[in-house]
Amino acid sequence: MQSGVRHHHFESDNTAGICPEVSAAIEEVNHGASESYGADEFTGRVRELVCDLFETDCDVYLVSNGTAANALALAQLCQPFYGVVCHRNAHIQTDECGAPEFFTRGSKLLLVGGDNGKVDISQMEATIAGQPDLHAHKPRVISITQATEFGTVYTRDEICAITDFARKRNLFVHMDGARFANAIATLACSPKEITWKSGVDVLCFGGTKNGAAAAELVVFFKKELSCEFEYRVKQGGQLISKARFLAAQWIALLTNDIWLKNARHANAMARKLIERIGRELHIDVVLPVEANALFLRLPQRRVRELSALGWHFYKFIEPDIYRLMCSWATTDSQIDEFIDDLSR
Repeated sequence: MQSGVRHHHFESDNTAGICPEVSAAIEEVNHGASESYGADEFTGRVRELVCDLFETDCDVYLVSNGTAANALALAQLCQPFYGVVCHRNAHIQTDECGAPEFFTRGSKLLLVGGDNGKVDISQMEATIAGQPDLHAHKPRVISITQATEFGTVYTRDEICAITDFARKRNLFVHMDGARFANAIATLACSPKEITWKSGVDVLCFGGTKNGAAAAELVVFFKKELSCEFEYRVKQGGQLISKARFLAAQWIALLTNDIWLKNARHANAMARKLIERIGRELHIDVVLPVEANALFLRLPQRRVRELSALGWHFYKFIEPDIYRLMCSWATTDSQIDEFIDDLSR
């Protein structure tokens, strides 16, 4: 490998290009004219495909990125004096620049801990008990991330335990599914089993990390919760005039289960990478590999050497834990190159 060449293969699943099926779908709708602002036939087709996928009648909205999906969905569920309970390492807390609080115009994220990126119910209980009266934000939503920021996956039983806890306290459940496809690939279950059948009210379904260019869905399983959400989408700058180009990406992903194929590949590459590391190198793997992410303990010297060889990836947990992320586009040769350099 030539020194100085930048390698972003394992930096994030955002660094991969768009998959061939999505590319072809965008090209296909790029002929002639079509109605704008979501009134086109392609957007309508996405709604049909999503309802078929989840085997229920749900309301479906297209937005361009995950931060908008999460922030607008939470704003739909929250008055300004409400609170959102989430893991302290959740994406809505660590990586969205206060967008949930901004779009809710005053709501607060109520942070809890929990092993491996999953919310701990006993800690949620304590946090909610600590918001006893009108002098504090009123808990209204529990937000969980599937797969989590630590690459772990909530099982159906874990989700049901959280939604049961929520129902007893009149709380909604929001799922940040930026990597929902990877979770489904791991659990080998139908999408309905870990969403509406388990009590989830709203899902932000990610496509961008799974082969799309920029395409996310906000799915309301309780249609009464989505009343006038289209106005919130417009006000949030997410009513895309040429919506057919977002819709085309989802049509491609949802046709012939490309979304699931891409996720299975990413997960399989992560397993292959961790198996190679475990078999050939003496490196501490600090979290379970359940989706398409793995977390390694690496000394600074080794990180500097890899950086000098062009490898780029993120420090995720201080002081020395780094995340590697596989994608739909990860190849065996990329794994070979990285293992070769890591073993030097």
